[in-house]
Amino acid sequence: MHPTTAHVSPQIQNGRFRNPARMQRGGFGKMLGIMWRALFNKPAGTVPAAPIPVEAMTRGAIDAAPDNTVWRLGHSTVLLKLEGGLWLTDPVFARRASPFSWLGPARFHAPPLALEELPELEGVILSHDHYDHLDRAAVLALAARARHFITPLGVGDLLVNWGVPAAKVRQLDWWRSIKLGKVELTCTPAQHFSGRGLSDGNSTLWCSWVIAGATHRVFFSGDSGYFRGFKAIGDRYGPFDLTMIETGAYDVEWPDVHMQPEQTLQAHIDLRGKVLLPIHNGTFDLAFHVWQEPLERIAALAERHEQRLATPVIGAPLSLAAPHAPSRWWRRERENAAVQ
Repeated sequence: MHPTTAHVSPQIQNGRFRNPARMQRGGFGKMLGIMWRALFNKPAGTVPAAPIPVEAMTRGAIDAAPDNTVWRLGHSTVLLKLEGGLWLTDPVFARRASPFSWLGPARFHAPPLALEELPELEGVILSHDHYDHLDRAAVLALAARARHFITPLGVGDLLVNWGVPAAKVRQLDWWRSIKLGKVELTCTPAQHFSGRGLSDGNSTLWCSWVIAGATHRVFFSGDSGYFRGFKAIGDRYGPFDLTMIETGAYDVEWPDVHMQPEQTLQAHIDLRGKVLLPIHNGTFDLAFHVWQEPLERIAALAERHEQRLATPVIGAPLSLAAPHAPSRWWRRERENAAVQ
């Protein structure tokens, strides 16, 4: 870790980043139990039985789209067209969310457009260093085509070590902001953890992001358990036209670092969000729930609590001016499976 990016951070304790709230202790035995379940006791339905719907994207369509358009490319990868520029969150185009090309969770679907088809980017916005959020090959492919890489502390050092020009990297601590053109990005807290190997746990920071243009404001959660920080962010930066919040890969075994759908909805309310776009689902098998469950649960909860939900087909454009899109695209997989 580069000392100039980390040693002054109040998030550092004993040389590692930490969450302000006390976390449940996992331990080696608990980790082994989770691994055993994953290898030998995985329930049915965590992976789609048939292809899921994806709307193909083209560079021409992106160029022609109006400002304030959002496309979800899968998992937590979202393309935003704001103030005339393109911004990409947590780009993952790899076939597997894993350090290995031959082992680990494989994609349910191909990205709606190839990595090389992406237009020039104003910036890449990263939330933390886990493999399902930080794809080294994608980052290196984008290094020549993105003007900026905006990261929490320590993640930028990792990018520079990989070969991204240091002049393009901006690293922020929680509650710090940077204005790039007409878009202001604020690194806000999240309750999670970091690490890409056995020895680098919590050596880089994790975060959420406030992404603010002249007319619209978006929240991107990255990964997080539910915590009081959502209310603090909402009080300070809300309301948000769109909140993009993790809804998936949850389990009772790791409640501190991922949210159940009920908590996702509460986070959206805390943030003073107008419309919720559930992310972190529909692309990788990272837990023990049926793959459609996060979307079914959040859709039912939003209807019950009269909250507006946006669930566009992956690859479909979504307007920030009118982002309500309550499609139930995940149910089509059942119809496809029945046909097959």
